[in-house]
Amino acid sequence: MLSKKVLAATVCGAFAAAPAAFAQTGKISDGVVKIGVMTDLSGIYSDLAGPGSVLAAKMAVEDFGGKVLGAPIEVVTGDSQNKPDIASSMARRWLDQEKVDVIADIPGSAAALAVVKIVKDKNRVALVSSGGTSRLTNEDCTDRTIHWAYDTYALANGTARTLTQEGAKSWFFITPDYAFGHSMEKDASDAIKAAGGKVLGSVRHPFPGSDFSSYLLQAQASGAQVIGLNNAGTDLTTTIKQAAEFGISQKQRLALMIIMLTDIHSMGLKATQGMVYTDAFYWDLNDETRAWSKRFFERHKRMPTMIQAGMYSGVMHYLKAIKAAGTDEAGAVVTKMKATPVNDFFAKNGKIRQDGRMVHDMYLMQVKKPEESKQPWDYLKLLKVIPGEQAYLPLSKSLCPLVKKK
Repeated sequence: MLSKKVLAATVCGAFAAAPAAFAQTGKISDGVVKIGVMTDLSGIYSDLAGPGSVLAAKMAVEDFGGKVLGAPIEVVTGDSQNKPDIASSMARRWLDQEKVDVIADIPGSAAALAVVKIVKDKNRVALVSSGGTSRLTNEDCTDRTIHWAYDTYALANGTARTLTQEGAKSWFFITPDYAFGHSMEKDASDAIKAAGGKVLGSVRHPFPGSDFSSYLLQAQASGAQVIGLNNAGTDLTTTIKQAAEFGISQKQRLALMIIMLTDIHSMGLKATQGMVYTDAFYWDLNDETRAWSKRFFERHKRMPTMIQAGMYSGVMHYLKAIKAAGTDEAGAVVTKMKATPVNDFFAKNGKIRQDGRMVHDMYLMQVKKPEESKQPWDYLKLLKVIPGEQAYLPLSKSLCPLVKKK
């Protein structure tokens, strides 16, 4: 009789505990938090994002503990090939069939613009680290998009405005004919004109490209003091090499609107020394950046780019927001992300605005001379810290419908 009472009490206790346990994991849709890293695994952006972005996301999941609210965290990976149609198809499959909760990275601004619309319609989260167009938090903003590492406005505002203020008054642009290039040229042109300079002309090339000689000759013929390069990845490195072959870089200054640490590594300091550009992250800024980058290097054998460091930071912030919100429902998570400051090795006192832009300090950097480098990957020196409020588009000028104007 006694044993039957004990058994009954045990069974009742188990059923009483079950709802509490279910309530905890029940707040996670499908019982798992799934992060989709959409990146370029084999193309021109594979060095600056690619496998390194995947690793950064996995490191964030590992450091978070592998679970949130009792549910496991999974990372799935896909190669969008930087093509909007492939990116869109992958996004729909991930969101509808594989129940992905957040799509992260998304290189190629045209691909990113396509994906964030689908994410919005499906009520999930887009966490963009690679795609750079400022349209993502301006005229094409959504309440489910968070733009993390950088954008074209911040890069242009840092480099073009500074060089123009220093006396480089006339510019000519070589621009890739796609969304990122168009945004970069516009943002850089606006910064140049605001600083008292002028743009003499521009030329657009297909993406990706292989021969930039005709575009370089047009830039040379313009007589501009500065040739602004708005392309990225292997397009950029090829343009720089061909400019050197023509002797252009000896007579006209090359301004890099975007370049990554991995590009400098592949070209070497002899070819890139003295170049000035704006970055969101450098591994050797302080003890925190060095500590995280050392961990990343041990597994990737390359120091992180701003995109890869931003991936870790963004994914970690997303997971913390799920825990704080008590659910992975997209609206609640984004609200919590925007309400919570970002303080980690990537950003100090960072904040996510109404438009989805994560505002943080940017850095004007200069590539060292070969003799100034003291160790492998010691490539840059800091010229200037650009406060986040100065680096990014002011909300007063925003076209984002989410922004409440005073």
